[in-house]
Amino acid sequence: MELFVKGTKESDASADYVETDPTGRYARLEEILGKGAVKTVYKAIDEVLGIEVAWNQARIKDVLRSPEQLERLYSEVHLLSTLNHDSIIRFYTSWINTNQRTFNFITELFTSGTLRQYRRTYRRVDIQAIKSWSRQILQGLVYLHGHDPPVIHRDLKCDNIFVNGHVGQVKIGDLGLAALLKGSKTAHSIIGTPEFMAPELYEEDYNELVDVYSFGMCLIEMFTLEYPYSECANPAQIYKKVTSGKLPKALHRVQDKEAQRFIRKCLAPKSERLSASDLLLDPFLSSVGDLLHTKSFIESEKPFLNYSSLEKLKLVDSLPRTNMTITGNLKTKDGTIILKVQFSDGNGMGKRVLRETFSSHLT
Repeated sequence: MELFVKGTKESDASADYVETDPTGRYARLEEILGKGAVKTVYKAIDEVLGIEVAWNQARIKDVLRSPEQLERLYSEVHLLSTLNHDSIIRFYTSWINTNQRTFNFITELFTSGTLRQYRRTYRRVDIQAIKSWSRQILQGLVYLHGHDPPVIHRDLKCDNIFVNGHVGQVKIGDLGLAALLKGSKTAHSIIGTPEFMAPELYEEDYNELVDVYSFGMCLIEMFTLEYPYSECANPAQIYKKVTSGKLPKALHRVQDKEAQRFIRKCLAPKSERLSASDLLLDPFLSSVGDLLHTKSFIESEKPFLNYSSLEKLKLVDSLPRTNMTITGNLKTKDGTIILKVQFSDGNGMGKRVLRETFSSHLT
């Protein structure tokens, strides 16, 4: 992880740039991509590669008000700098701006926001799309849980999954609450978003399977567009239902029976819950290839999907046509052109109907 501690240079390159990093490589714009309790995310550009990136910024005075917030921010940056997977948000660099008193770090930019925002923008998607997103999320979890030491996200939800919609790509982000499993192989802090927290998390004795439970809740939201336990008025009611094993009502609104069966596997009690790697092998996901990333699928598309319907269109005019032949001769002595026109009379007989002589102006 690179950490620069120096004042940020003013940008001379563009009046639109608000500030640049200490090396001058990254330039921030005014445009805000997202805002949380501590940090604000802006659009920026990597001038070396010419690609857009996300500029995450937190004011030090805000972070220092809470030791937990400071630890969360540092943990996210430190952890991201050690991870490298296609389904995990990519980290680039970080620094402290001593002049502006801000903590900054650069990550990759996602063109379509969070999965929650994306799903609400496109309210009708095929089940194949949800399967594709699910595979990518599980692949990210397999990577985190197989890390040395294993990493538990602890706050997996559609708000923390980011989308590049033009390529159907999703990635896990916001690892500020993530925990490293060392030695005991269990974690003990009660932390996360109540609607997505597994029952054993409240017991302060859990492992990476809490992420699988949260993934199951993400699936409910992907299918129904409803936040899990939206029938509850407060976290206390959610806690009561979760610890008593009552699943959210939204689960029953998942119409696809195979999908509902798969979700129930994710939400099973800890002793029965499958790992992320086992879920990737489930027939619900393994039965269908990743269509969004399969080149052969794209190439197999026909130029006209409803080709048979073209016959119904009158693309040829109905005017009568004559089968006609024109021949000609040029007399080189005097430049005279003789044209002969023949047409069919319907019985296949050829008739000469015109003979014209022209004076050529060719030289």
